[in-house]
Amino acid sequence: MNNTNPFGEYDDDGDAPTPREHNARPEPNKTPGNETEPRHIPVPRTSIEDTDLPLPTPAPTPFPSPPPSPLLLEHRVLKALLGAWALAACSAEETVAVEDHLGDCGACADEALRLREAVGLLHRPESLDLDPALRTRVLEACLDRRPPRIPVPFWATPYDAETARLDALLQDIGDAEWHAPVRLRWFDGNEPTSRRTTVAGVLTHLLTVDGLVAVTLGLDDPLETAADAPTPSARTEAFWRAAPFPPTRSVRGPWREQAHNLVRTVAFAGGGSGRLPVPYGGFELPLCDSMLDRAFETWVHAGDIADAVDYPYEPPSPRHLHAMIDLGARMLPSALAARRQAGLAAPGQTRHLVPAGVPGRSLRLEIEGLGGGEWLIPLDSPGALASPDHEVAHVALDGVEFCQLAAGHVPPEEAAAGQVGDREAIRDVLFAAASLSRM
Repeated sequence: MNNTNPFGEYDDDGDAPTPREHNARPEPNKTPGNETEPRHIPVPRTSIEDTDLPLPTPAPTPFPSPPPSPLLLEHRVLKALLGAWALAACSAEETVAVEDHLGDCGACADEALRLREAVGLLHRPESLDLDPALRTRVLEACLDRRPPRIPVPFWATPYDAETARLDALLQDIGDAEWHAPVRLRWFDGNEPTSRRTTVAGVLTHLLTVDGLVAVTLGLDDPLETAADAPTPSARTEAFWRAAPFPPTRSVRGPWREQAHNLVRTVAFAGGGSGRLPVPYGGFELPLCDSMLDRAFETWVHAGDIADAVDYPYEPPSPRHLHAMIDLGARMLPSALAARRQAGLAAPGQTRHLVPAGVPGRSLRLEIEGLGGGEWLIPLDSPGALASPDHEVAHVALDGVEFCQLAAGHVPPEEAAAGQVGDREAIRDVLFAAASLSRM
């Protein structure tokens, strides 16, 4: 009869089974003299928590070691540690010593506060895009401490600030965004009009029109071909036609260099150069007003570029905005007279226009918000004297909205927030403000 065993097969003599190789294990209870001693299997261990025996008493916790004694450091050493303390790089003992010292030393406390604020700027969680007004604030702070050796005339500082803000915007945009479509808008007669171009095309427009000021100051004209007329729009069209390819970001260099040259030149020329006439084709402006005009157009077209590339852009500082609004208010009488001569405005109610220097009908223009103020606008003649005794109408607008109206970006019918008085006079002034715009 054949006997089998799951752990091996019997030997030939039928006595002891032979273990298989993979099941063979050492038998610790077998000794050479005790071959048949049974195996001892250890029983499972029992936790004391499973019995009725009391739990052992835990060993007493040793007393914590006393805190280290504070460091006694000299003032100069503690002051030298302020930078490491602001960066949280001091040891525990040094931190305690520095913070104890800050409670007693006001100078070191102020320095520590400045260092902590600087460290906060290095680890800002929000966007690292620079504030467009940062350059203006830094320059104003520097100039308050030390005036420049060659100061820029006050009437040129808005242009300097607006070109710097636009340059900061252009630095942040990518190559593809230079070809983003932009629609230039202005007011022609009684109707709005527009011209389609790109971001680079807008910058060539600014470069070309700024060239009118450059030529007046004896600098090079960026327009190398003759234009049909010496007007800003004709010069721009001539520049676009002469270019063999559409403008690209390469135009930023010439525009930036020309802007710097303009500011540098008027600074060297001094404030007296502000009386130089700058021709615009059908009219001319003194250099001081022309620089304000260029600042205004730079801001307006920078806003057009910012809208095209989805970039946040703020209005100018209130001081600069007030100067731009003042220029627009001073140009309104001439614009109103030009519209009247072209048959686009109602004639004066008097039989003859008021002679120069004589009080005539006036409109009170109230600008609210940033750059606000009040202006009396003569209605019957550019040379007439505006007088509150002859006020026939009152118009109230927001400062930025007035500038958008003067740029042709807001319809005249929708511009005024408040209107009181002669409706016909109000309409003529609002349309005259819109006619100040151009490409």
